[in-house]
Amino acid sequence: MSKKQTRPNATVRGARSVALNSALATRLRGLQNNLQVVAILGMVVLAIIALSPQVQILNQQRQQIADLQTQVAQAKANLAHMRVERKRWSDPVYIRSQARDRLYYVLPGEVSYLVMDAKGLNTSDVSGTVGAALAQQRASTKISSSITRAKKNWVNSLMQSVVRAGIEEPTTTKAGK
Repeated sequence: MSKKQTRPNATVRGARSVALNSALATRLRGLQNNLQVVAILGMVVLAIIALSPQVQILNQQRQQIADLQTQVAQAKANLAHMRVERKRWSDPVYIRSQARDRLYYVLPGEVSYLVMDAKGLNTSDVSGTVGAALAQQRASTKISSSITRAKKNWVNSLMQSVVRAGIEEPTTTKAGK
C-alpha cells in the first residue's frame, strides 16, 4: 500500500511542480518580453540623444543655406539694377541731364539762375553774392530794445520734449532704403 500512497502524493507533487514550472515559465516569458521592450526603448532614447546634435546642426545649415539664397537673390537684383544704371550712363542725353541736375551745368549761351533763401534776401545788397548777404544778416550785432512776447510757452515745450524722450521708443530708419 505504501506504493499506492506515494503515487497520489507524487502525482500531486508532480502536478504542483508542473503548475509551478508553467507559471514560472509564463512569468519568465512575460519578464523577457518586458526586458526586450525596455532594451528597445533604451536604444531608441540613446539614438535620439546621439542624433539630436546632428539634427540641430542640419537645421542650422538649412537656415544658413536659406539666408545665403536670399543674399544671392538680392545680389542678382542689385546686379540687374546696376546693369540698367550702366546702360543709362552710356546714353549722352542722360549724362547731360544728370550734369544739369546734380552739378548745375549749363550749355554755352544759357543763363542759370539759382535762388537760395528768397525770403531772407536783402534787396539792397551791393556785394553781389547771396552768401555775403546771408552772412551779414546772421552776424548782426544789433540788439533790440523792445520786448516781444513768444508765440509758444517754451517751458511747456521743454517739459513735453523731456517727457516724450522718456516715454517714446526711438525709431530707426534703414540707410539706403
